[in-house]
Amino acid sequence: MMRVWAPPALLVVCGSLLATGPISAGSPGAAAALLVAFLLLAAATSPLVFPRSIGGLEAQRRSAVDGRPVVFWRPGCTYCLRLRIRLGRSARRLHWVDVWRDPAGSAAVREVNDGNETVPTVVVDGRPHTNPDPAWVRDQL
Repeated sequence: MMRVWAPPALLVVCGSLLATGPISAGSPGAAAALLVAFLLLAAATSPLVFPRSIGGLEAQRRSAVDGRPVVFWRPGCTYCLRLRIRLGRSARRLHWVDVWRDPAGSAAVREVNDGNETVPTVVVDGRPHTNPDPAWVRDQL
């Protein structure tokens, strides 16, 4: 659980440390702007921007029933964030699996990517697609 929040927490700490410089120089406005920028980056890399994750085996079972794609992702991944943002509201129609929280999901990703944990990996109709174009994923819905 802690591993998921490490990148956003690191951004908050770095932003806080960098904001002390402008504060000590007498520029609280610049410090606030710097801190807000780091807080926004932390929010963007946190798991909060993604729909709730489920286990890899459960996602594959649900996908077999309803035909929706399964997205294997991890927090802090810029390509996963790009996919999530470009999908917009339709992202909630996918089954999301956080590979850092689910060992079965991580194993499934490594199995189809030559032992690498490359995300996002989208499984559509049982076929994996590594880092697909968000427009293509949207078309699969």
